[in-house]
Amino acid sequence: MKLLIVEDEVASRKKLEILIKGLGYEPLIATNGMEGWNLWKSERPKIVITDWIMPEMDGLELCRKIRQAEGSQYTYLVIVTAKANTQDIIEGMNAGADDFISKPYVKEELAVRIRSGNRIVEFQSRDVAIFAISKLAESRDPETGNHLERICYYSKALAEKIALLENAPPEIDPWFIENLFLTSPLHDIGKIGIPDHILLKPGRLDDQEYETMKQHTVIGYNTLSAAAKRDIKAEYLNMSAAIALSHHENYDGSGYPQGLKGEEIPLAARIVALADVYDALVSKRVYKDAYSHQIARNIILEGEGKHFDPMVVKAFLACEDRFIEILNHWQNI
Repeated sequence: MKLLIVEDEVASRKKLEILIKGLGYEPLIATNGMEGWNLWKSERPKIVITDWIMPEMDGLELCRKIRQAEGSQYTYLVIVTAKANTQDIIEGMNAGADDFISKPYVKEELAVRIRSGNRIVEFQSRDVAIFAISKLAESRDPETGNHLERICYYSKALAEKIALLENAPPEIDPWFIENLFLTSPLHDIGKIGIPDHILLKPGRLDDQEYETMKQHTVIGYNTLSAAAKRDIKAEYLNMSAAIALSHHENYDGSGYPQGLKGEEIPLAARIVALADVYDALVSKRVYKDAYSHQIARNIILEGEGKHFDPMVVKAFLACEDRFIEILNHWQNI
């Protein structure tokens, strides 16, 4: 786990870095509050240890800014201070601090503080709850195997490659990638509202049945967007709603339910669309055998600019080996 150290004093910073490494963490180092703020935004570490008095931005302001920006991804904040009176502690806690530690640093005390932070961070059950709900929808279709697990990793692999492109979309950052990994399994949550005789039909759907099936996108969107309104800080719910609604939109505008075209389609949905189709192609279904990676690759290339965003296809070609690794891993479990 990455842990952010924000400390302007060289000797104290070096000692803290050594202690953190000794406890098995990867330290991220900032020499003042502004550096710490920028590093936190780019890396999103779950634990931050920051000095109180620093140039450019002090520890209290750093805590306030992190609390305002963290969304649903909680960050455990520890302030380093020699201040010990009640008023100072209240001031620190009002700024968002979870804990305090004093200099000189003692390894055993530091370890206790970090373990406490880990318990708080790990106590968040959001990830488990989301995946459990996703599995509920998937359980109605016995053919899908580890589909959700594969979708998570396919989507993450694509997003990581897109982030490296020269003209990468501005919304692609570590936070976007983490939310995508978390929410991509919710893409078909709306299938809970589709009748069994349609959802589980082994043969081809007729026109009326197909129109009913397409409504799983709207059902999923309505469910997730309603949840998002209950928690305005839950950015991941907004992303999951967008994915649920738009992962069957096609880049050329021929998809459903809204007929969106090109960049009108949310980026997260464009990514999940390719991941979802790839997994359907390489997986066995009642109506088809599993295709090889090469056949699936060719189909995706044929759909470039029509079904799929060319940028996402480019990312797919850059991480083909990773797709094969993910497929092999989750097929053998």
